Amino acid sequence: MKLYTFGAIGIAMLMFICVLFGMQQAKNGIHKMKGYEDVGFESSLLIEQKNGNIQASILGENITSHDLQQKKQQLESAGAFNLLSSVGKGVADTVSSLVEKGVSIIGDTIEEKRK
Repeated sequence: MKLYTFGAIGIAMLMFICVLFGMQQAKNGIHKMKGYEDVGFESSLLIEQKNGNIQASILGENITSHDLQQKKQQLESAGAFNLLSSVGKGVADTVSSLVEKGVSIIGDTIEEKRK
């Protein structure tokens, strides 16, 4: 059993290393195909601090707190309804109540057997 576990972990680690190597090779291939180094190409998310202010850019587009507040207000005014969130809450409530009832039934059964 130990040999199987070590083998499975070893294969998983080898696969992870191969994925990382493949990502690096793809990045190098893109650089070779492009023909030059582009500083903005290195990351899609850039966060830097200048004069005590934090500036963020995603895919080269600057993001400010004003933009985020505006988007938040748009979502609130639209009354966005998230179906998956409401379904998840319903499932969680149902499971919680079922488990609570099951525990109380088992507890009552154990108390009856003790008497």
